[in-house]
Amino acid sequence: MPKLDLDHITRSFFNNLIEGKDHEAGIREYVQALGETINSFNPRTQMEQRRVTIAKQQLKEIRRQTRKLQERVAILEEQVSILEESKES
Repeated sequence: MPKLDLDHITRSFFNNLIEGKDHEAGIREYVQALGETINSFNPRTQMEQRRVTIAKQQLKEIRRQTRKLQERVAILEEQVSILEESKES
């Protein structure tokens, strides 16, 4: 397996953020980048392997909770929009 150049990946990530300032990175992009970083680790001991496994489980839970929050925000935004429309009438 070829060695992963994390410095290059990090620089590219930040350059993309700087170049695309009108598009702010959302929580999904940050979680995805974190997942890629965790997956790039090559644990050498059982303790490190357990830590990486726990980090992956926690990241999975973060994704699940984030999805729920984003769905809830979308519902609330729709409700606010409806309320504003009825207020204008």
